[in-house]
Amino acid sequence: MFSQHTLDLYDIDALLTDEQRMVRNTTRSWVDDRIMPFIEDWAWNEKFPRELINEMGRLDLLGAPYSEYGLPGLDSIAYGLINQELERADSGLRSFVSVQTSLVMYPILQWGSQEHKDR
Repeated sequence: MFSQHTLDLYDIDALLTDEQRMVRNTTRSWVDDRIMPFIEDWAWNEKFPRELINEMGRLDLLGAPYSEYGLPGLDSIAYGLINQELERADSGLRSFVSVQTSLVMYPILQWGSQEHKDR
């Protein structure tokens, strides 16, 4: 089993803003509590944890770089840190978040009808 936290050999943490560290730490804590204890079981049973989707939304893990519709408008480093923490637990969940954010939400924000955006 891998260590729950990544080793910061280059002291990158010192280069992060307070907001970026807060985003990373919040995501890390959530991943440790809500994903790590269950991921092996989900993998062996071929289960995608749909019950986590609403939690990911409430934590602003979905759509993090956008500021429209109450989203946080995080910078690309904070968004990368979210993805790094998700990837630490499971590539599938990280893929889900990045695909929803970039291939689903972005086109809707840019080219969707107002009705579609309001959903």
